[in-house]
Amino acid sequence: MSLYTDYLAEIETRKEQGLNPKPIDDGALTAELIEQIKDTGNEHREASLNFFIYNTLPGTTSAAGVKAAFLKEIILGQAEVAEITPEFAFELLSHMKGGPSVDVLIDLALGDDAAIAASAAGVLKTQVFLYDADMARLKEALDDGSAVAKEILESYAKAEFFTDLPEVDEEIKVITYIAGIGDISTDLLSPGNQAHSRADRELHGKCMISPEAQAEIEAMKAAHPDKRVMLIAEKGTMGVGSSRMSGVNNVALWTGKQASPYVPFVNYAPVVAGTNGISPIFLTTVGVTGGIGIDLKNWVKKTDADGNVVEDENGDAVLEEAYSVATGTVLTINTKDKKLYDETGTKELVDISSSFTPQKVEFMKAGGSYAVVFGKKLQTFACEALGLPLESAFAPSKEINVEGQGLTAVEKIFNRNALGVKTDKPLHAGSDVRVKVNIVGSQDTTGLMTMQELEAMAATVVSPSVDGAYQSGCHTASVWDLKAQANTPRLMKFMNDFGVVTGRDPKGVYHPMTDVIHKVLNDITVDDRAVIVGGDSHTRMSKGVAFGADSGTVALALATGEASMPIPESVKVTFKGQMADHMDFRDVVHATQAQMLDQHGDNVFQGRVIEVHIGTLLADQAFTFTDWTAEMKAKASVCISNDETLIGSLELAKSRIQIMIDKGMEHENGTLARLLDLADKRIAEIKSGEVPALTPDADAKYFAEVVVDLDQIVEPMIADPDVNNDDVSKRYTHDTIRPISFYKAEKKVDLGFVGSCMVHKGDIKIVAQMLRNLEAAKGKVEFKAPLVVTAPTYNIIDELKEEGDWEILQKYSGFEFDDAAPKTTARTEYENILYLERPGCNLCMGNQEKAAKGDTVLATSTRLFQGRVVADLPEKKGESLLGSTPVVVLSAILGRTPTLEEYKTAVEGIDLTKFAPPLVKPIDTKSVHF
Repeated sequence: MSLYTDYLAEIETRKEQGLNPKPIDDGALTAELIEQIKDTGNEHREASLNFFIYNTLPGTTSAAGVKAAFLKEIILGQAEVAEITPEFAFELLSHMKGGPSVDVLIDLALGDDAAIAASAAGVLKTQVFLYDADMARLKEALDDGSAVAKEILESYAKAEFFTDLPEVDEEIKVITYIAGIGDISTDLLSPGNQAHSRADRELHGKCMISPEAQAEIEAMKAAHPDKRVMLIAEKGTMGVGSSRMSGVNNVALWTGKQASPYVPFVNYAPVVAGTNGISPIFLTTVGVTGGIGIDLKNWVKKTDADGNVVEDENGDAVLEEAYSVATGTVLTINTKDKKLYDETGTKELVDISSSFTPQKVEFMKAGGSYAVVFGKKLQTFACEALGLPLESAFAPSKEINVEGQGLTAVEKIFNRNALGVKTDKPLHAGSDVRVKVNIVGSQDTTGLMTMQELEAMAATVVSPSVDGAYQSGCHTASVWDLKAQANTPRLMKFMNDFGVVTGRDPKGVYHPMTDVIHKVLNDITVDDRAVIVGGDSHTRMSKGVAFGADSGTVALALATGEASMPIPESVKVTFKGQMADHMDFRDVVHATQAQMLDQHGDNVFQGRVIEVHIGTLLADQAFTFTDWTAEMKAKASVCISNDETLIGSLELAKSRIQIMIDKGMEHENGTLARLLDLADKRIAEIKSGEVPALTPDADAKYFAEVVVDLDQIVEPMIADPDVNNDDVSKRYTHDTIRPISFYKAEKKVDLGFVGSCMVHKGDIKIVAQMLRNLEAAKGKVEFKAPLVVTAPTYNIIDELKEEGDWEILQKYSGFEFDDAAPKTTARTEYENILYLERPGCNLCMGNQEKAAKGDTVLATSTRLFQGRVVADLPEKKGESLLGSTPVVVLSAILGRTPTLEEYKTAVEGIDLTKFAPPLVKPIDTKSVHF
């Protein structure tokens, strides 16, 4: 069987699924196509020609390399294909986005044939994905007196690759489609349980919303060919919970424009909107695709005659409709006026100027943000090579300085890492900044897409300016099924070859690690002024400032070592009072959200950085707070730490990096060793007083301040999805925080889950301590509901074994993971026992393991969205309540939520995570967990 016949067999299988042939990324298969194209009598010639022209992936895929080489042969007259003239070959090269295609174009442009060189130069002038090696070739040719090289560089110096593009349409007619009421999680657009298919864009597109919705959208497009479909979150925010490039890709696939006729299923320019706008990390992804994100403000708070907000019986503000966006409504976006109008374009509905900043308009014009990032670099290089002053073709970055105003913590971090700043004054919130990225993380369900993005932008090696990069295997750790077996080794090999430390060694030298990526990134971040970018919304480190990002932004950070964004506003969170002995720090996290809403009415965290003054907790424990800020809808968070605590966190990080080295995970480029050196340097700076721990200036300006009163936290707090709320928009929001007494010990719990990135070593020790206490009191522990326990990392399990805690967990477990024989099928039924699962995300992801449909789950995890951890039954909605480890364990043992007294008895004498507000002299909080 040849690769081609295998491909034909795959095509038949895909036909049964209603799918087109899968785009080709394999160079060997492409070579077979070429041989069949050359054979004019071959029965597969016509099909092979179509596959070659329209169905091979561009960039640095092996298929692109073979395709570019053959097109070069055609242009040079070394091969002849009637259907592909030299002119058409140049056109195909122009759509291949860098890598081998640019290499070929430079070869031809610098060749001896003047006519070919002129044509190649004409195509090169339109390209932006050039890397250092490409630029070096042009510079060398320029220095050698090449007129063609000079012509190309002069074009780059004027940025004609950008200026010659058509401007964004002044008027864009849209027809609305309401995707859901209330906050729309990206899980609706790209379900976690379909993560395995994200790199297969057509297949993954089938999972967006529902087949019925897809049919409705297609019908709207057919009926309104002159309009764009605008996907809307009515009475909510679009794209909460995750950046999900796959979600934006799906929206673009169904509602956007095709990027190239020669690249299948890659669309751009989607239009999305929400009553409360677009989630910050999702909005970044919209920019990657040159799309439009709109804050509709179509529901407003109702006020009485005196201007007071009218509230309902629950104390919530009553909303009234300012204008309708019901499905099928035709609206007009005016990109010049930056306003949204009715169908006629005369009645103004809302100002949308924030959607059309100069930078966002450039993304739209260029077809996405990558082209702008690379374009700026290319224009700068060309001007330097020619000795010309740079007259940027791009909108100037906004540089805001407020005289006499101090800096918040995130403003200090951005100023420290800013690149290309023209002013010597410190920059404040709202400034547009290119920043150096220190740490980059890629996880496995988006990693294949990051791999595709790197190939598409022709990147081959991690930027030398990146301090550390890690590829995890945690999101698909639960089940080593056929999908994982096919995808994970391929991903790990690519990333390792690219220069990234990987959780699984592609050569099989070290034991496969499935450690939760956020925990690893928290450990390898060794600077409190670092900028971190990761392919997951929970990239929220307790050192530095971390941004969850789409797979494309992660790829860009890996390739260039940079990210571009405005400096965000900050909300300052401080604490007062004393934490009760029976409370867990998770309750402080939930209470922060509840007290913020009580103090401000609206979610002041949304889209901003939470600067949390929680500096007496080590990095692992503090991460419980910073991690949850994704659920608070914050853009990011910064943890303000005391000197002593920061040193302790860095020493902890060093020990864990050393463990990674000892396990053989060091990359040949020496990443981990360099991180140890950076950690030592940072510790020395703190100890000497040269550069103390990061703190904001006393006169910094905040959007808002929240003071959390620890004295008010007297019982465990639960984040409740409120699945039966009459107001659909208030379900699944993470904002409904309830005390345990609300449930009156009557809430049945069908399954408990202790795991996810929200837990640390101390949580697993709490499970062990509770089992010992209950065993001592009752002789034996019996579970009335299953309890799934998943440690975040292997290091934690190793330490628990050394400290004697793993033994009690094993005693009560009916299942313990075995890496030598991992599960190959997902569990569908649970017994009332303890399950010790493999380190990783497990139930929190919902893409492999899930609770039984209709169950009530009480979990330590982060997600309570519909269908994530548990799906619905027709007669009963599944619900995922979120709480602290002791509450989850006790509820699984009781089969219901406990009373406050039952809870206090169960945790008596247990060393829960302690916290007190930072004092002038830091308290000693190094608990027995560390």
